[in-house]
Amino acid sequence: MSDKFEFIGAGDKPALLAFSTPEWLETVKLGVEELGYKVHTAATHGDFVIRFSQVHYQLVIVEERFAANTLEENLTLQALQQMPMSQRRHATVVLLGDSFQTFTPLQAFRQSVHAVINTSELFLIRQLVEKAVADNDMFLHSFREVQNRVLSSTR
Repeated sequence: MSDKFEFIGAGDKPALLAFSTPEWLETVKLGVEELGYKVHTAATHGDFVIRFSQVHYQLVIVEERFAANTLEENLTLQALQQMPMSQRRHATVVLLGDSFQTFTPLQAFRQSVHAVINTSELFLIRQLVEKAVADNDMFLHSFREVQNRVLSSTR
């Protein structure tokens, strides 16, 4: 499942997918690529952590049971939840699984992600990802604007 090394350019939109279910991975990968993302896949929890630490992914989608039998055993999700916000603010994080109701804010908040998507709606993955990213961009717009001004004034 893991990709070989691939250069990420300044104009690229990198995405990282962490799936154990091959059919879901393929569906999500195609939808995300249609949105113009350069997609990388993680084969294991360790692979995910290494990739996430090396690239500022704009989009991260994790299956609720990635490399685990239950949501609670998902080490990748646990790692994301425990990271300081400054390490993951650059990415829109989406959690996909059977136990969620799509775009339920409380479920997303409880899992420390930006959005949750139910697998029954995979046929709409392109539109759902597009909405999740737009919602996150709108939510963080003011923060990013101020951050850019502060960085510009310190140079």
